[in-house]
Amino acid sequence: MNKDAANTFIPAFYAGRSILISGGTGFLGKVLCEKLLRSCPDIAEIFILIRPKKGLSVNERLKKMLDNKLFDILRSERPSVLNKIIPIIGDVGLEDLGLQPIDREMLIEKVSIIFHVAASVRFDESLREAIFNNTRSTRDFCILAKEMKKLVVLLHVSSTYTQTDKPVVDETLYPPDLDWREVIKVAESIDEHTLRTFTAKYLGTMPNTYTFTKRLAEQVISDYSKSLPCVIIRPSIVVSTATEPLKGWLDNFNGPVGMLVGGGKGILRVLFVDPIVTSDFMPVDVAIKAIIIVTWQRGIKTIIEDNTIHVYNCSSYDVKTINIKNLVEMGYQLVEQIPLENIIWSPGSTTTTSRSFYYFLVLIMHILPALLIDGILMLFGARPMLLKLQRKVYCANSALSYFLTNEWKFHNEKLISLFDNLNADNKKDFGFDYKALNIAEYFRDGLIGAKLYLLNEEMNHTQLEAATLHRKRMDWLNKITRMLFVIIVLWILYRRNTLSYISDFFIPS
Repeated sequence: MNKDAANTFIPAFYAGRSILISGGTGFLGKVLCEKLLRSCPDIAEIFILIRPKKGLSVNERLKKMLDNKLFDILRSERPSVLNKIIPIIGDVGLEDLGLQPIDREMLIEKVSIIFHVAASVRFDESLREAIFNNTRSTRDFCILAKEMKKLVVLLHVSSTYTQTDKPVVDETLYPPDLDWREVIKVAESIDEHTLRTFTAKYLGTMPNTYTFTKRLAEQVISDYSKSLPCVIIRPSIVVSTATEPLKGWLDNFNGPVGMLVGGGKGILRVLFVDPIVTSDFMPVDVAIKAIIIVTWQRGIKTIIEDNTIHVYNCSSYDVKTINIKNLVEMGYQLVEQIPLENIIWSPGSTTTTSRSFYYFLVLIMHILPALLIDGILMLFGARPMLLKLQRKVYCANSALSYFLTNEWKFHNEKLISLFDNLNADNKKDFGFDYKALNIAEYFRDGLIGAKLYLLNEEMNHTQLEAATLHRKRMDWLNKITRMLFVIIVLWILYRRNTLSYISDFFIPS
């Protein structure tokens, strides 16, 4: 490898290197694998840590991952490059990452770059599991990295929300609140019941076990950075792709696109959210470009030349932002232009910051209609499903409520500077014109992506017309239902002579 070329050209830095990725089958991990293979084609190999899951072996899980439409371009243009992805049996939730000794030795001999992407993002996960998955796994990757003979970079994917107790978050490390070693020891030794009892006390100001354990993981990296070339990148809310390899691609309903889908289907009718809060989102392909760039920047200098830890906030602050009120309003327009199939009611959502009012609206607008529709489904011999779905919607909104009612400023000057200072050769594959991003077009692509890649709905003229017609029926049904409701209320008031009392009050005889 030519050192001068590696210092100036990103693909040259990655050429000939073996890479280890944790979380390779996840949202970020899949896009990272695809981008590395497409834009750094001379990579030697990519090892991804996979555990057997749902009756599938690691090879079967890898095949399922590579069958995703995300890899269509690679499959059609350079299918052989996909053979560079090699599955390694492991589990970040287990001590020592669940690696077999022979695999561990092989990784120690070959790997020069680690992307530690894996994390449990469940906000309601037990403290023990979150510590094992997010904190202890980071420690074990650092231990493995110290043994590696060719290591040039260990990149750790954190989150901007690890510092939610600060209104302004800078691109720096913050002093620890707890000793991560003691926290891991507690999780390994104390029984589950006692640990659950002390969870709230342990979390302190942190809203959930995810942010708490990811914050601790940053301290693990900080401590090991004295002897390892480390970099931390903190993405905000990672959502659908902006441009590549497919516009609007995503593999989950998390984030604002999921909210658009829920509202567009007529399922999401009420949100506990502060409408003036700004939503900080980051397209997943931009986040992956940032990860590849900051790894290159850290890796071109040895630990002797640079023994500092690099920290970057991968956020949209001061770039492109939108508050939730405008996002909801834009969503109404989008689902009218691009109707979803088989909607259960006319789209429309109410937002509130009052918990008591939110509970009341959930009962009236989510629970009761779900019971009614499930009852009708059961009468026709179909399986009831809406109440179960509304329970998931409620749990998701409750878990996210802290983030939907608070706002932070995530400074990202260092990351923006990296994008701005890329040379012409690197900008071709790794640059992103963030100033030119059109938010309305971006979320339009995201909604289309949700139809294509999540809902398996087509965008052909016939199906769009059918969906539009069904939407119009639901709109009329919604209007008729409202009119009937008003008529029934007036009739009840009339029967109880309430109307005469009201008229006498305003029009005295």
